[in-house]
Amino acid sequence: MQQTTKSGHAQGPKPLIIICALFFIFGFVTWANGTLIPFFKLSFGLSNLQAFFVTFASYMAYFFLALPSSWILKKVGFKNGIVLGLVILGLGSLIFIPAAQTRTFGLFLTGIFVQGAALALLQTASNPYLTIIGPIESAAKRISMAGICNKFAGMIVPIIMGSLFLKNASEVEKQIQAATGVAHEQLLNEVLGRVNIPYIVLAIVFCVFAVVIKFTDLPEVEVEEDVVDETKGEVIKHNSVFQFPHLFLGSLCIFVYVGAEVMAGDIIGIYGRELGISPEISGKLTSITLFSMLIGYIVGIITIPKYISQQKALRICAILGIIFAILSFAISTWFAVIFVALLGLANSLMWPAIFPLGISHLGKFTKIGSAIMIMGIAGGALMPLLYAFLNEKLHINFQLAYLLTVLPCYLYILFFAIKGHKVGLKLK
Repeated sequence: MQQTTKSGHAQGPKPLIIICALFFIFGFVTWANGTLIPFFKLSFGLSNLQAFFVTFASYMAYFFLALPSSWILKKVGFKNGIVLGLVILGLGSLIFIPAAQTRTFGLFLTGIFVQGAALALLQTASNPYLTIIGPIESAAKRISMAGICNKFAGMIVPIIMGSLFLKNASEVEKQIQAATGVAHEQLLNEVLGRVNIPYIVLAIVFCVFAVVIKFTDLPEVEVEEDVVDETKGEVIKHNSVFQFPHLFLGSLCIFVYVGAEVMAGDIIGIYGRELGISPEISGKLTSITLFSMLIGYIVGIITIPKYISQQKALRICAILGIIFAILSFAISTWFAVIFVALLGLANSLMWPAIFPLGISHLGKFTKIGSAIMIMGIAGGALMPLLYAFLNEKLHINFQLAYLLTVLPCYLYILFFAIKGHKVGLKLK
């Protein structure tokens, strides 16, 4: 499949730099949820199940908004779609201000959902853009480069937001429990007020970046209308996106992958608390997971496709995921949290490999196929709720509940890496 821009092939590093900057923003906003979960538990006295609606609100937005995002991109193009997404992201951030003032958890979830809707539009635009601005065989390398920016943001956001939102968390938690009447109300107002300045700053940054992109020469990328049968060298005519079963298997793979990634990133803090780690430390454990992912991305940039293919990298990562998930269950001390963090290493090359494999050979269906893949991000909404349900409602030990949630994910990813990505395709 050949790729062209409206003015010829995309030249220079500018498109890649812009998209990498976007991935930094994705990471900062998305992984802030890892800090918001313990913060809202502290502020509203929520159970784990209730607190996990933070991730539910964020990731379910992808399911509902991915296909509309595809339609928007078809109408306005990649560049204007990115600008619109950044503006919406800024509006979602500003909703946090009245939510804090009224101490309304539902309004916080609304702001998070709006942010998720914006990210759905941005992801639907940027992921295929990364895939098709160069050879499909090296797409995983480009996505890995963007992933480094994403996970670097994820590494620093728990430190920054954790320091702001969870400062003296153990002491504040005791004060909230002990306080009554006006003192209790004032304390809650003070704690929730910690979100005001950070999210105002974020809204400003998002809107400024939207203006920068608006006046930046970012080429549109178009894909060929037809798909070629590589075994015969003949053009294959397709009339429907449903003629590509590998796409839907890929979307399901994104579903379970993102669920596993959220379990390793956002839920590691809760896991640490269960193991007796203090809230100040457990609230920053996400950084360790994302540092593991960062290492994996660097390995991917060096090795793909020069030494290993995208498919082989995905198989290796799936096997590592299975091993680390089992070890996180088998060890009963605080050391188990290390293997949860190492799941970040296992997860690192999954998105860079799954996404291009899922949208390969789609031709004119690339944009809608990308949206279908993005819908799979909803897995991040449901997996934490499944874990909380197993643990709190069925009273299954938290480590076993964790294993039952993530192990099937890695088993399916291994299937997709070996066979699923080839279903329905005629490849050499």
